[in-house]
Amino acid sequence: MVRLLGPQDRLLTTIEKQFPGVTVHVRGNEVTLSGERAEVNQAAALVDELIALVKNGLDLDPEGVRSSAKMLDEGQSPSGVMSQAILSSRGKTIRPKTAGQRDYVEAIDENTITFGIGPAGTGKTYLAMAKAVQALQRKEVTRIILTRPAVEAGERLGFLPGTLTDKIDPYLRPLYDAVNEMMDPELVPKLLAAGTIEVAPLAYMRGRTLNDSFIVLDEAQNTTPEQMKMFLTRLGFGSKMVITGDVTQVDLPTGSSGLRLVTRVLREIDDIHFAELTSDDVVRHTLVGRIVDAYSEYDQTKQAQRFEREQAAEFANRAERRGAPRDRQPRRGSAS
Repeated sequence: MVRLLGPQDRLLTTIEKQFPGVTVHVRGNEVTLSGERAEVNQAAALVDELIALVKNGLDLDPEGVRSSAKMLDEGQSPSGVMSQAILSSRGKTIRPKTAGQRDYVEAIDENTITFGIGPAGTGKTYLAMAKAVQALQRKEVTRIILTRPAVEAGERLGFLPGTLTDKIDPYLRPLYDAVNEMMDPELVPKLLAAGTIEVAPLAYMRGRTLNDSFIVLDEAQNTTPEQMKMFLTRLGFGSKMVITGDVTQVDLPTGSSGLRLVTRVLREIDDIHFAELTSDDVVRHTLVGRIVDAYSEYDQTKQAQRFEREQAAEFANRAERRGAPRDRQPRRGSAS
């Protein structure tokens, strides 16, 4: 009951906010709901699902309660979605928290190459890293290779001092952080030294064939089409690839994104899956989902305005061409 209600009854308060017309009373191990029958039934279904999640060892938080209520509204079972544990490390269990994340994880299991495309906070990279560590622990692969393009996010840092490793480490730091969170920090340096885990910039992949490996390419929206083709053709026997990125956050100074192109080129090939995550799959602060939706709405509005301007300009050009007088040729023998 303590885990169900949360510290200072935070989760109980969240349930009441989800259903303003329902009054919740807790006495001992009994939860009593009162109010309109339809809303009480919805609240009771949510409480039943939360109890099932707690029994399965899930540590609930207010965001988990809100996402569970949303899944129930969409006809999905939160206990069926969030009970799928991927990895347990340092007292923490990593598992999908939304239906989209569950489908993404299942796609990684079922396909050789999986693309996780979605906005920030949807867990696309984090879950891919968890699946990589899981595959290594199960001895399904012999090594993990983590890579990302060394592209600055809108800034030009200029010359960086130090060795080559010192220069590229800032770009790869998010991958190091995720590995250290999912594995024993004392074990990680040994695995890095032995080459069992390799973290490298994308430029280092050319000319290699990666067998028996779990390869994760992060920030794939910042690859060029040539880089994406180069990376995908590194695939060897017994390997699995996961490519993650957000096509709305391209930091390339010029040229097109390899991730945008590959969604059109490889969409129909078997054993390659494109998992599309949305703001509904954001598992960070609730504001992140609203920010993502606000930017998406803004971009759609700008695109619609740009299309209207182009259409108006094209219409004006056609009208001008139709109304323009033809050049008259001077008569023979007359002065021009």
